[in-house]
Amino acid sequence: MKFLFILDPLDSLKAYKDTSVAMMRAAQARGHQVLACEQRDLHSRDRVYANAGRLSLADNDEDWVRAHPKEPAALASFDAVLMRKDPPFDMEYLTSVWLLSQAEREGARVYNNPAAVRDHNEKLGILEFPQFIAPTLVTRDPDAVHAFIDEQRDVILKRLDGMGGESIFRVHHGDPNRYVIVETMTQQGSRSTMAQRYLPAIKDGDKRVLLIDGKAVPHSLARMAKPGETRANLAVGGQGVAQALTDREKEIAAALGPVLAARGLLLVGLDVIGDCLTEVNVTSPTCFREIQDQTGYDVAGSFIDSLVQKIKGGAR
Repeated sequence: MKFLFILDPLDSLKAYKDTSVAMMRAAQARGHQVLACEQRDLHSRDRVYANAGRLSLADNDEDWVRAHPKEPAALASFDAVLMRKDPPFDMEYLTSVWLLSQAEREGARVYNNPAAVRDHNEKLGILEFPQFIAPTLVTRDPDAVHAFIDEQRDVILKRLDGMGGESIFRVHHGDPNRYVIVETMTQQGSRSTMAQRYLPAIKDGDKRVLLIDGKAVPHSLARMAKPGETRANLAVGGQGVAQALTDREKEIAAALGPVLAARGLLLVGLDVIGDCLTEVNVTSPTCFREIQDQTGYDVAGSFIDSLVQKIKGGAR
C-alpha cells in the first residue's frame, strides 16, 4: 500500500522519540510505500493534490531518512493519508482540514477523519464526558474565573489552543498574581479560557492513554513533572514512565473508545490525571516510542495493522 504522511519539516523531527517516524518505519517494515509532504504542499486545482516525495527510512536515529524528489499527486491516489502536522490549530491548519475533507469527497481515505478533527477541540472535548472530569469552567468572563478560583481554591488555567504545556498556570485563591494572570488568560474578557480544579494526583503523573481504533494500548505513559514544575508535558521537561493501565483508565477508555472510533478517529490520546479525564487529543497524538522502548509493546506496528484493516474493510 501507499501511505502519505503530512508532517512538520523532516529536519525538525527527532527520530529517537517521534511518533510519526515510528509509524513510518513500521509501515516500511511491512512492505508499504511511505511518502511525505508538509502542510504547505497541499493545494487544489481540479482535485486536491500534495507535492509529495517518497521516503527511505533507516533505523539509525542520527541518519534516519532519505527523501526523494517531490511530485504532485492527488490525495485520492493514496491508500491512506495521515495528517500528522502538530498544532497550533490556526487558520492554516483549519484550511488544511477543509482541503482534506474535500479530498475525502474525491475518494481519499484520511486519518484521523478531518471533520472529526475540526469538531474536537482537544481541551473542550472532555465536556462530552462529564462523568470523568474534574470541576471545569469555560468562559471569557474574568469575574466568573475569579469566582471559580474562590470556590475551588486551587485551579489550573489553560488556553483552548495551547499545546505541549504552553500557557498553563496554576492559581491559588490567595495568589497575589491571580488578577494579572486572569487578565492575561482572558485578555480582559475577549478570549475564552478553561479553568479546572487542580488535581493533586498529578504527583503520580499526567497519563497519556492511547486509543487505536477505539481500543486502548495496554500501557499508558505517565509524564512526571520535574521538581518545582506544575506541568508534566514532555515538551517542558517532564519525564515519561510507561505503566500498565489502571482500572479507572480502562473504564475511561472503554467508554470513550467506541464513540470516538465511530467518528473516524483512528488514533486518540487521552490525558488522565488520577481519576479524571483532562484532554482528548486528536490532531497528532504522541508517546509511541516511549511506551514501545520501555515495554516492548509494538505501538506503531499495532497502529499500522489497524490502519491496513480499516483500508481493506473500506472504512474512511
